[in-house]
Amino acid sequence: MWTFTSDPEEYAAVAEPFLLGDPVGNTVPLTVLADLRAGTPAKDPRFGWWTVGGQVRGAAFRTPPYPIGLAVMPVEAVAPLVEALGRAIPALVGRVELTDEVVRLMGPPARTVAERLYRLGTLSVPDVPGRGRLAAPADFPLLVSWYHAFGEEAGLGEGDPAERVAQRLTRRELFVWEDGGAPVALAALSQPAGGVCRIGPVYTPPSRRRRGYGSAVTAHVSQVGLAERGEEVVLFTDLANPTSNAIYQAIGYEPVSDYAHITYA
Repeated sequence: MWTFTSDPEEYAAVAEPFLLGDPVGNTVPLTVLADLRAGTPAKDPRFGWWTVGGQVRGAAFRTPPYPIGLAVMPVEAVAPLVEALGRAIPALVGRVELTDEVVRLMGPPARTVAERLYRLGTLSVPDVPGRGRLAAPADFPLLVSWYHAFGEEAGLGEGDPAERVAQRLTRRELFVWEDGGAPVALAALSQPAGGVCRIGPVYTPPSRRRRGYGSAVTAHVSQVGLAERGEEVVLFTDLANPTSNAIYQAIGYEPVSDYAHITYA
């Protein structure tokens, strides 16, 4: 049975213990919950949890303008969720076995982005010129432009980049790699949720690519994550980008599971 609320604390009281049972697989719902508690605004949010015999076995959430997010859950929970949502699913993200069930029920989406979740194993730091540092307020205009460019390239831009950058700067979640005294790449690192912090986005402008900066900034924030924030560091990749998948594996990231971001609207 699915139960829904618009109150994140009601949702957390019921669903968070379940989510913490798999903090790597549930990195996104746990991070979203942490962001809401930290003051990230959400207009008309909706949260749900799936129970079997009185036990929580799954969860889902939507914080517009972002897509519906699915936590780890059994496939049999998907059909009742689709019906409970009135089949109104403009966009949705989850493990591929769950999104495949949505597609079976609703038909082919307008767009599918195949993703893979990676977990850091043994970090291998590449030898790349420059240094990593925490982003500063003076970096704000550049970071907003990079966030916008990343969204355009990925085709997944949601929300206001300036608002998101401002929030993440305040929380000390944005880092840059500098070479020759100039920022050349960006990586974001979430605060820990269930002992897990997540990297993303990672962005290098086209004029600075193929010099190792993306690897370098990812390795740098991975070190920060392990030393200062959490027990595990994870990230998502677009499976259509073999370069980024190879880069992350080269510095020590290991595949966990496959996901899909499907869009109907």
